Amino acid sequence: MSRVTFLPERIEIDVPSGTTILAAARLAGVLIEAPCNGAGHCGKCAVLVAPEDLAHITLPPGSHLPPERESAGWLLACHAQLQGDVTVQVPLRSESGLRIITSGEKRRSVALSPWISKRFAPELHQTFVSAGERLLTVEQGNSAADLCGIVVDIGTTTLVVALVDLVSGKELASASALNPQSLHAQDVLSRIRFCAEPGGLAQLQGELMAELNRLIGEITAYAGVSRSWLYEAVFSGNTCMLHLAAGVDPAPLGKYPFIPTLTGGNHLEAVEIGLAISPKGVVYLPPVISAYVGADITAGILAAELEELSGITLFIDIGTNGEMILAHDGLLAATSTAAGPAFEGMNISHGMRASVGAIEGVRITGAGEVELEVIGKVEATGICGSGLMDLVAELVRNGIVGPTGKFTPAERLPEPLAGRISKENGSTQFRVTDNVFLTQKDLRQVQLAKGAIRAGIDILLDERGVTAFEVDRVFIAGSFGFHLREESLLILGLLPPESAGKVTFLGNSSQAGGELLLLSDRLRVELEALTPHVARVELTGRADFDRVFMKAMGF
Repeated sequence: MSRVTFLPERIEIDVPSGTTILAAARLAGVLIEAPCNGAGHCGKCAVLVAPEDLAHITLPPGSHLPPERESAGWLLACHAQLQGDVTVQVPLRSESGLRIITSGEKRRSVALSPWISKRFAPELHQTFVSAGERLLTVEQGNSAADLCGIVVDIGTTTLVVALVDLVSGKELASASALNPQSLHAQDVLSRIRFCAEPGGLAQLQGELMAELNRLIGEITAYAGVSRSWLYEAVFSGNTCMLHLAAGVDPAPLGKYPFIPTLTGGNHLEAVEIGLAISPKGVVYLPPVISAYVGADITAGILAAELEELSGITLFIDIGTNGEMILAHDGLLAATSTAAGPAFEGMNISHGMRASVGAIEGVRITGAGEVELEVIGKVEATGICGSGLMDLVAELVRNGIVGPTGKFTPAERLPEPLAGRISKENGSTQFRVTDNVFLTQKDLRQVQLAKGAIRAGIDILLDERGVTAFEVDRVFIAGSFGFHLREESLLILGLLPPESAGKVTFLGNSSQAGGELLLLSDRLRVELEALTPHVARVELTGRADFDRVFMKAMGF
């Protein structure tokens, strides 16, 4: 057996020798951030071990940490195997000011007709609360004005909760936070694997509900609203997030034929999943299109009014998964691609989430100076997804990175840009600041992510017999997408060049569409009728996918 002491809390646990530090931490209830769920890809689970304890650690090859960090005692917790007693220093998470878009553009207006209603009966001095035609509860006195609901956007990385008055239709308050599940597993497939571990599903679902209940407490206190007035919540999120929120095993989403257990268009009892709203409250799950095109996209269809627009519209939600809809005079087709966590900065050497200290915008001037936008206007400590996209686009625009994704040799670059190119452990890197670098490996991760999105776009257009020139408008949805620049997307080749001048950033269309569903029972009926008729384009069924993907990786 090996005893591990985790600092600074001094939590101790005995585990069998050969157990990794990450596994020991999870058994002890110590949080070590591991977005790739211990696969060794992201490098974010680094912990510090005292030099005298290193002899009690077995470290397999491929730890993905630079030699100077390992020599200082830094190890990947997911790789470091315990062979004796060890004291581990867990870095404190200093993430603050997380940048989350809490609203999105609603391109349609809707008549107020919520599924939840109240009717006061003066003769009985009672108020009847109904959900559709079902009587939820009877309250004493006249509480007809005390009627609210919430919209929850369950993103893979972030959470947004909005409080809505169902009498007036007005949003009263909103709050946002990091999805705690992302600390254990950044993307959908990693979470599916996490749920396969004993107690994994219960842990992810419990942590999610605890954070949602905290946010609900925050917004109800701000608005002066009782939780007992919250009779319905609309959960908008991808298909996997809905499974995890409901406590339903997502395993079928990770294996062929990828058939979801939950298809949406139904209600859950809030008390059964641990959501702290009215004891009689219910949760509505919007319909999903497939295992990887979920309720966040169907809600986005509503918010963007895709089924009503004439001409051809390309709707893209850019994130760890890239979902896209092509709407052609009301006929819709959908597909999705696995972009991976590069856009969240999770497998990037100096990547971080969009919080204080993150570089979120980059410009290289004609004089070769690198100008940065840093969240919080402080010294840069890393780079988030939007900054990463800007940076790579600027490197491409200035010839520092070639079309194949390789750095141009320093001797072929003008000063002062040439002075920013260096070699580290045999690999070329670009110095953004004295503390933040972009490596050749990072460039490849960006290529893989943007190549996946572009390949999905190209194949979706081809499947529907549409050219990029014929597309009338391009909608970019999502919190991450809202911070991007059209110019960067075009330089990188994530969008076809014919998209220039056609791009609109919608913001959080998942939350916006969820709010429409909360306010209108008619829209629920329409969306549930529309969803089965959305054509599903499977990229894996295309014999030419590899060729299209390889072409799409170029800048």
